[in-house]
Amino acid sequence: MIKEITVAARLGGGDPASNPRLRAAILAAKAENMPKENIERGIKKGTGELEGVNYEESIYEGYGPGGAAVLVESLSDNKNRSVAEIRHIFSKNGGNLGAAGCVAWMFKKKGYLAIERSAVSEEALMEKALEAGAEDVREEGNVYEVITAPEDFETVKAAIDELRVPYVTAEITMLPQNTTELTGKDAEQMVRLMEMLEDCDDVQKVYTNADIPEELVSRA
Repeated sequence: MIKEITVAARLGGGDPASNPRLRAAILAAKAENMPKENIERGIKKGTGELEGVNYEESIYEGYGPGGAAVLVESLSDNKNRSVAEIRHIFSKNGGNLGAAGCVAWMFKKKGYLAIERSAVSEEALMEKALEAGAEDVREEGNVYEVITAPEDFETVKAAIDELRVPYVTAEITMLPQNTTELTGKDAEQMVRLMEMLEDCDDVQKVYTNADIPEELVSRA
């Protein structure tokens, strides 16, 4: 989170009012109870007021077990180290790192909010979300999912905030346009691949179109 705040401030300035990416990063940090001083320090490192590490953004694309698409967002101070480690993680878990553009077309950048179904009525949520400009409100398992265009995310979230309901997730993300169903060994390897990528210090976010049995995800 500190990396994201620093990079967002470096690219768009230290004022969250005029920097949507920084604003989103600060909201995510506050949701995880990051101390205010840590947030401010991250912003100052990005704007150059404090000395800090120069992080570079990279996106890596590849395939996991069973041909599932994997998209990896990285912030690193050493791209050679990052790509070597990420390639090793892919190969160790039945996948392979691909060329730029090989899977990115399978994903679209969207605002995504998930709310427990028990926390709100579908009618109330749909009314608030759709009036505020959400693209879709759908039921998925135990949650309602609200999908927005990235530029409408904050407006829709502000409208849903009026319902005073907690979020399972509220973020700008990359949603797959189709899914690849995995079972058995492929599904187990895919879970391990995702876990190892998420544990990598240089990796910020990991996205996949893998459809994995719920019991495997829960067990992980």
